[in-house]
Amino acid sequence: MTHRLTAHDNHQALTHVTAHPHAAPDSVASFEHGLSPAGVRSPIHIKGLRGHDPKQNRLLAALPAADYERLLPELELVTMQFGMVVCEPGIELQHAYFPTTSIVSLLHHTKNGASAETAMIGNEGVVGVSLFMGGGSVLTRMIVNGAGYGFRLRKGILDEEFTRGGALQQLLLRYTQALITQTSQTVVCNRHHSVMQQLCRWLLLNLDRLPSNEVRVTQETIAGMLGVRRESVGAAAGKLQDDGYIHYSRGHINVLDRSGLEARVCECYAGVKEEYDRLLRH
Repeated sequence: MTHRLTAHDNHQALTHVTAHPHAAPDSVASFEHGLSPAGVRSPIHIKGLRGHDPKQNRLLAALPAADYERLLPELELVTMQFGMVVCEPGIELQHAYFPTTSIVSLLHHTKNGASAETAMIGNEGVVGVSLFMGGGSVLTRMIVNGAGYGFRLRKGILDEEFTRGGALQQLLLRYTQALITQTSQTVVCNRHHSVMQQLCRWLLLNLDRLPSNEVRVTQETIAGMLGVRRESVGAAAGKLQDDGYIHYSRGHINVLDRSGLEARVCECYAGVKEEYDRLLRH
């Protein structure tokens, strides 16, 4: 018998705690509109922050003290499991997400089922640019590609803070420019560079957003992100493993020699990283 996700199921699919004891409770019952897919195990309820600091996110860390303290009571800690859908195309987000140890991929899908990642967002940024840029819904599918944690902020609060102007507004606008750079560079890379170069770029971008040198991912998932055949990813990963740069076992890639990946990667990685560092320096 097919099981349909109910509102109760959706509530179980995403657990949050407030970052401040006086934060208002939230009534939204899932990531966004009940889209966490069937088969994704419900996160364990978090009691307290357990060492998770909102300032693990670079945007939140860059805020002046007064702005940060004003936002702190409204930030909610969330667990983000691999495969959870934050938002589907055509749906308006109700929260902005500030990842700390998780990664969210922005995916575009074609009618025939093909897909490609246009950007990834981790502790350097925010998921939900459309909330403050005025676009409403988006064309991308936002999916958790690296399990971990993050903090979310209700749409109404973000609207108020952005309209207020000041440091947060300027920071979000600069971040948007950096995200556009990543998206544009990804298009160029996917069109003109080898699968080996694309794989190295993708791994390095992940490492920049993860707390360790381990990327938990299958070759099939990487192929979907890059928009290439799984066999091509397997061949490139095999070569990197033979050269001692990575160790691959099903679902896990341990990067043993980051400098080796940096020697193999195209200019796209450095270009994106330098732009993020320039725009988000604080």
